[in-house]
Amino acid sequence: MSEKKKLPDRQERIGRRLIHKGNIIELNEDLMRLPDGREETYDFIYHKGAAAVIPVLDDGRILMVRQYRNAIDDYTLEIPAGGRNSVEEPTHECAYRELEEETGYHADREDVKFLLTLYTTVAFCNEKIDIYVAKNLKRTAQHLDDDEYINVEAYTIDELTQKVTKGEIVDAKTIAGLMTYRATLG
Repeated sequence: MSEKKKLPDRQERIGRRLIHKGNIIELNEDLMRLPDGREETYDFIYHKGAAAVIPVLDDGRILMVRQYRNAIDDYTLEIPAGGRNSVEEPTHECAYRELEEETGYHADREDVKFLLTLYTTVAFCNEKIDIYVAKNLKRTAQHLDDDEYINVEAYTIDELTQKVTKGEIVDAKTIAGLMTYRATLG
């Protein structure tokens, strides 16, 4: 086993410059003072946060959404998720809203329970996603955004676990959510 090194004192952000403000993120350049006094430039992506939900049907199957993702130029199978409308919006409300918008199913607020929090890419982005589990679902109708094209599919947790291990599910929030659900509630 290698010898543990003492971690240096905390680095200090001494400046931030906005490079680009998009619809979902802000790209910034941070000027950082390192523990040894040197200054370095870091990329930083600001995100207002998001919520995701694992919708569980009465028979135990989980509703998933299949949609095109521009960043990887492919379709993905994911748990429903979306960004908060503002930094003040509670993630519980965001999860509740995204459930119905993307799947066309509704759950009473008390049937949407917190599961875990994760940061998607800690090296350069502050995006934080709270993941919930929704049960006692009632069928309503999808309310997709104008640019959303989503298919809803239902799978057992065993089928989804196989899709994860085969590399058919590649979305990090979905993998973390499903595996935590399986380990704690499934």
